Amino acid sequence: MRYVGIGELARQAGLRPSALRYYESLGLLPAARREGGRRVWPAATLRRIALIRMSQRAGFKLAEIRRLLDDSPDGAATRHWRELAERKLPELDRVVRETLHLRAAVAACLACGCMNFADCELLSAAPVSDESTVDAPTAVGATADDDAPPVGAPAPPAEPARSAVSSASAVSATSAAEPD
Repeated sequence: MRYVGIGELARQAGLRPSALRYYESLGLLPAARREGGRRVWPAATLRRIALIRMSQRAGFKLAEIRRLLDDSPDGAATRHWRELAERKLPELDRVVRETLHLRAAVAACLACGCMNFADCELLSAAPVSDESTVDAPTAVGATADDDAPPVGAPAPPAEPARSAVSSASAVSATSAAEPD
């Protein structure tokens, strides 16, 4: 079996050596063997690091990843991964919807063209929340429903063309009348 030093493994994984030490301290990586006073891991550890990083990009917390990696090799890890992934998908779908709404909000602000926040009609038409933070899509009249048209979709042909400000105001008025 070929072993790789911490510096080489970190380079191959695109991480800093301190990240590998941290993963090891959390139990995400097996305890490193010592050769000449330095940490070394089997070369196959690179694949485990790839799984950790992919899981992080998918939104899994390190504790969830550790539970997955702690499972026995009798197929429980595969079942556990499926369960975690099935629970994560709706969360990822929500993040995608929110991101699309934020994109629509930014596009609406750019289409408005006023670039004057003090006088912007999009912002003055926005409902004010009692919360300490305001949801960005709501602040420019977007809704959080799943049936929102795709960003950049043309208006239906029967509807007369309007300016970006009057269109956003109409969206705000429509949004306020629609139930959540």
